Amino acid sequence: MTHPYAPRRVPLAVLDLVPIVEGGTAAEALADALELARSAERAGYSRFWLAEHHLNPGVAGASPLALLGVLAGATESIRIGTAATLLGNYNPIQVAEAFGTVAQLFGARFDLGLGRSSFKHLIAAAVAAEAGADSGAAPEPGPEQAPVENRVVDGLVIPPSRRLFLRPERFLVQARLLGRSADVEDTFADDVADLLAFFADDYEAVDAVAPVHVQPAAGAPVEVWVHGSSAGPSARLAGARGLRFGANYHVAPHAVLDSIAEYRAHFHPSPELTKPYVTVSADVLVAETEEEARRLAGGYAEWVLSIREGRGAIPYPTPEHAREISSLSDEELRTVIDRLDTRFVGTPEQVVAQLETLQRVTGADELLLTSITHDSAARRRSQELLADAWFADGVNAPTDSVGLGALVG
Repeated sequence: MTHPYAPRRVPLAVLDLVPIVEGGTAAEALADALELARSAERAGYSRFWLAEHHLNPGVAGASPLALLGVLAGATESIRIGTAATLLGNYNPIQVAEAFGTVAQLFGARFDLGLGRSSFKHLIAAAVAAEAGADSGAAPEPGPEQAPVENRVVDGLVIPPSRRLFLRPERFLVQARLLGRSADVEDTFADDVADLLAFFADDYEAVDAVAPVHVQPAAGAPVEVWVHGSSAGPSARLAGARGLRFGANYHVAPHAVLDSIAEYRAHFHPSPELTKPYVTVSADVLVAETEEEARRLAGGYAEWVLSIREGRGAIPYPTPEHAREISSLSDEELRTVIDRLDTRFVGTPEQVVAQLETLQRVTGADELLLTSITHDSAARRRSQELLADAWFADGVNAPTDSVGLGALVG
């Protein structure tokens, strides 16, 4: 069935992790991000967003706030943003000032995607593991727990949740370097409220003797999103605040439908948004032939495994050095199979059909696409081929805030 909220051809956006590839450098990865953004703009994508990941040998995208202005200067109209800025790693005023700076310079082109981050849980689990206790990771599904087989909902694969294997030393070092602790209070809702007030220039500080104006954020035209991977506090907060919501299919596909339902159930109209507005992420890779797409996709299982095991993303392997899926142990395969089952790899026509299913079942107002392979030129070609096929009927994605707002209202 077609979701009542969803047009047939929704805008496409790009999510870039700024991956470092085998034999490459961080400098090359950052330069590739600029080229990918320019390519996305030419192809008709509406947004180019950056993820935030720390202490990963194969990821240069650790400081998206520092890249915002660089990307805006390298492009002309595509919206630039984050998915997501992990608020626990910053003071909200720093985030507001960073986004305010680029918005005042480059105009209404910026999307602040906010993530609550489950870092507190990871620290606690790492501490327990270091002490020899249970890691706190989710147990393997049992007879009374979640199903171990994929569900198929109107053609969309919904896998069960998967176990994560934590390496305590890495998370403890990361916590120390970022100034995080396991007993820190969750202030995400208050931080979001402060950010909205900073941009609206109506922040009220109870201990201030004069009005507080957070410049250059005050009045800056920044679009605020909340991203979530479960039917939890982030989805409910986005709905209650009347904010746009980013649902995560490419990393947490098991919870995507529940998270969107929770957001919509708690939605209240706001001055910015009259009805729910959702983007759904997907991992895609497109080539002229299915055989070539599968070849370029090699190394994905090994790359995901390095993340899921808590080692941090490895530099993405070359096709020649990629580990065959058949060589994974049963335990390793169970750790990554949900990502393999929900990645869309193939020709433009094949991937378009899969994205149509994802959009139809979720009712997404936009789709947020991430692609990774060893060859940066192949990544750019992938997004070009997909855009050409997606908009082949002549319906193109809006590339400015007015056009996107028209879809909402």
